[in-house]
Amino acid sequence: MDVFSSNRERRLWIFFLVVVVAIYSTLATATRLTGMLREYGLLEISFAIGALTVGLMVILHSLKSVPNRAGFAIAVGMIAVYVLVFVRMATPEERTHLVEYGVVAILAFEALSERCRNGRRVPMPAMIAILLASAIGVLDELIQSVLPNRVFDWRDILFNVLTAIMAIFSTIALSWTRRRKLASDRG
Repeated sequence: MDVFSSNRERRLWIFFLVVVVAIYSTLATATRLTGMLREYGLLEISFAIGALTVGLMVILHSLKSVPNRAGFAIAVGMIAVYVLVFVRMATPEERTHLVEYGVVAILAFEALSERCRNGRRVPMPAMIAILLASAIGVLDELIQSVLPNRVFDWRDILFNVLTAIMAIFSTIALSWTRRRKLASDRG
């Protein structure tokens, strides 16, 4: 029996692992990197590019067909929520959680959903994806607690969990509008 249900699931898990390794491998150098980006005035634009990438990832994946009004309204609402969360976060370093754990959660959810579509049993893929992204965030903070110039922060864990929930909810909501539109087009 194959570990993966399809080539797509395998690719999604590989991308997932690449992102997690990237997050963990930059923990020791993140403070220096953000300092350099800030010094050259590139920190905000770097984050904006990452945030736009995540937003486009969610929207393009979920709205593979022409969106209906409900899909458009959900996308606009979702963007508004992300913008509100973004402006309430005090530092660009905190804002990176929106990018990092949004991508982790979406990749896990998509891999688990692909597994379900191919007949494998996965109870509650959305919940598992949220828990997996959250656990990775907790491990992130535990690693930071032993690194010099880094600290364990419960608030960061909360941001990671909320980001995972927002990303999964957004993906599910947009996929729901896509399925609804496809069903109405057929019948």
